[in-house]
Amino acid sequence: MNCQACGTALAATAKFCHKCGAQVSAQVSRSQAAGWRAGLPWGVAGAALGALVTVLALRLGGSSGGEMRDAGGVPGDDASRIPLPASRSTPPDISQMSPEERATRLYNRVMSLHSQGKPDSAEFFLPMALQAYAMLPALDVDARYHIGVLDLTSGDAAGALAQADTIRRVAPTHLFGFMLRARGLELTHDTPGALRAYRAFLQHEAAERARQRPEYGEHAQNLDAFRDQAKQVTAGKASRGS
Repeated sequence: MNCQACGTALAATAKFCHKCGAQVSAQVSRSQAAGWRAGLPWGVAGAALGALVTVLALRLGGSSGGEMRDAGGVPGDDASRIPLPASRSTPPDISQMSPEERATRLYNRVMSLHSQGKPDSAEFFLPMALQAYAMLPALDVDARYHIGVLDLTSGDAAGALAQADTIRRVAPTHLFGFMLRARGLELTHDTPGALRAYRAFLQHEAAERARQRPEYGEHAQNLDAFRDQAKQVTAGKASRGS
């Protein structure tokens, strides 16, 4: 049996291509099913070792289109979306990607599934995305921001706040730190603290974006969406306080 997407030879019991991640037809003959059961004792060890990489992580390789949301709109805010490159004609060989590329692809996959209204599928990939970032030899500000967004997506406010604090130690006025802090404090129902984070973002936005940090360009739409919400939140608080 060969993969219909890339032509790679597959085992009779394969559900996903080990090279490109494309899903194999769900129609399995009775003879194949019987063969799988007969070989189960011998296959358990190999499946245990290879399942995470060749069945689960590579599963995302067959679909790289879609949209992504991050802390500009997580959780529950559809205003912040940026497109992901589509490459359905040539499924990527994830096994050849660098650790950083794998982590980014898993992050994009989680965000894409959330933007498509598929939270259960996003939760399936979320632990793998966090693990991929945990395995990186070093984390820059952009990677920490991605981890914080994944933490927010899973409802882990403490994790997101920890990433925000780390970013702020590296770059005290970095906008990603204020974004993660505002979202994390909202999850803990710390309204005054979240309001301070929103105001700090607006205070430093112009000067920070003038720095033209590469990560700001990559998340420009998210920054714009967060700025608009920050203005709404701070204006609302000001009007109620007057």
